[in-house]
Amino acid sequence: MKTVLITGCSSGYGLETARLFHAKGWSVIATMRTPREGILPRSPHMRVVQLDVTDPDSIAAALAASGPIDALVNNAGIGVVGAFEATPMAHVRKVFDTNTFGVMAMTQAVIPQFRARRSGVVVNVTSSVTLAAMPLAAAYTASKTAIEGFTGSLAHELAAFGVRAKLVEPGYAPSTRFAHNAGIDIADLIPETYAAFAGPIFEAFANPPLITREGDVADAVWQAANDLSGQLHFPAGADAVALARAC
Repeated sequence: MKTVLITGCSSGYGLETARLFHAKGWSVIATMRTPREGILPRSPHMRVVQLDVTDPDSIAAALAASGPIDALVNNAGIGVVGAFEATPMAHVRKVFDTNTFGVMAMTQAVIPQFRARRSGVVVNVTSSVTLAAMPLAAAYTASKTAIEGFTGSLAHELAAFGVRAKLVEPGYAPSTRFAHNAGIDIADLIPETYAAFAGPIFEAFANPPLITREGDVADAVWQAANDLSGQLHFPAGADAVALARAC
């Protein structure tokens, strides 16, 4: 039985991905910064482990508790929507700590075991903002675009050892708590000078023609983790697929 470690499983994409891999017969290590009870199947093949991807000690403890794994899914992330001019640099750093450096730290921590076994896969969940620029998301886009370049380079680097690296690019999902973990109010990031510009954008977000569902992302992560073709990019959701085709 293969084992997958998934970060950010308390809700949204991570939670749905953990459920899918378990249903597909994998052993799942579902990590959360603050573990929640009762949201995942009770099973000997489903374990919840505390993990803060911004804390080196937490990473080391979680991996020690997990034992050997076959796949790492870097899903944990925080969102930020607003005018970049109004976004405190301290918050920009917080976004990068989780979305960029957290992914890199987790990946670096698991590479030795993958390389030693000459097998394994790292799946990094980014966003469709890397496929087409979206306004009022400059810091978030930057944090995710960095992981796109990182993963593309890493895929070449690890291929020599039989290890794969993949990207899953979810589209816009109104049902997910995009900025829930951001710790900052969107209203604070839209100053009056940007109100006229931001209004139509938020109206469009409220009624998107195409959306991404949590199951779309879980399916794409599953495909990426099991892909042996060399494909790097896996857009997830109808809107992300449409963007990828248009690029």
